[in-house]
Amino acid sequence: MNLPDDEQTFLRDLVKASRQKIHVVKWPDRDGSERQTALTQAEATRLNAIAHRLGISKPELMRQAAHIPVAK
Repeated sequence: MNLPDDEQTFLRDLVKASRQKIHVVKWPDRDGSERQTALTQAEATRLNAIAHRLGISKPELMRQAAHIPVAK
């Protein structure tokens, strides 16, 4: 393929992620609606580490994260 390097990297990462086992975290959003977030293995590992360090569950961590303001 004759694509710029950044597009080749993007496509390679998509293929890599699609080959990984997907982990789904169900969590309540700040408005109370139920959400599902699909995570790659690397994302799931990092989320687990943060939740473990804080002593809370993954759904609770995601609920609290929903209150983090969006960067401008």
